[in-house]
Amino acid sequence: MRITLIHALKHSIVPIEAAFARHWPEARLMNLLDDSLSADLARDGKLDERMTERFLTMGRYAASTGANGILFTCSAFGPCIEAVARAHAPMPVLKPNEAMIEQAVAKGKRIGLLSTFPPTLVSMPPEFPPQVTLVPKLADGALAALDRGDRAAHDRIVVEASKELRDCDLIALAQYSMAPAAERVAEVTGLEVLTTPDSAVLKLKAMLGV
Repeated sequence: MRITLIHALKHSIVPIEAAFARHWPEARLMNLLDDSLSADLARDGKLDERMTERFLTMGRYAASTGANGILFTCSAFGPCIEAVARAHAPMPVLKPNEAMIEQAVAKGKRIGLLSTFPPTLVSMPPEFPPQVTLVPKLADGALAALDRGDRAAHDRIVVEASKELRDCDLIALAQYSMAPAAERVAEVTGLEVLTTPDSAVLKLKAMLGV
């Protein structure tokens, strides 16, 4: 099986490849990275038709290479990814967080949503069903630290921000790049912590009948 991974942040590549190594090492992976996507969204503040067309272009390219499935790892672009999924049905095209959201909703009613990228806290909440209560929290400065190559500072900021979510049933980490901090977040909060990469790989594997 050939799986195309499409990224808007270079930091997402290592966590998702590690999840494939754990759960589906036989999959053949192809990485597409356009790190201008996140910068452009942060600048413009909203998703528009031009952004959707950029995603459709990447989807067409992935399909043309013989991909059996596409997994996007960029959490702030839900409507754009949905357009790709419609264009390539019935090929599995997954938003980065949809598998984790399914898990979170099954496990709790009050969900802490911790993010390092502000637009995610705009685009991702509508993906949750209305019966749950979301408590959004931005780990401000964490992504900038990661961009500087300071993983330790990133994780420290994420862990500190998570302390404000202790009154939730569980915590969902919105970015793939946050996954390495999950264990420490669980330690300081005492809560179950869900990460996106593992959930996504398992769902994609099931959808393709592997």
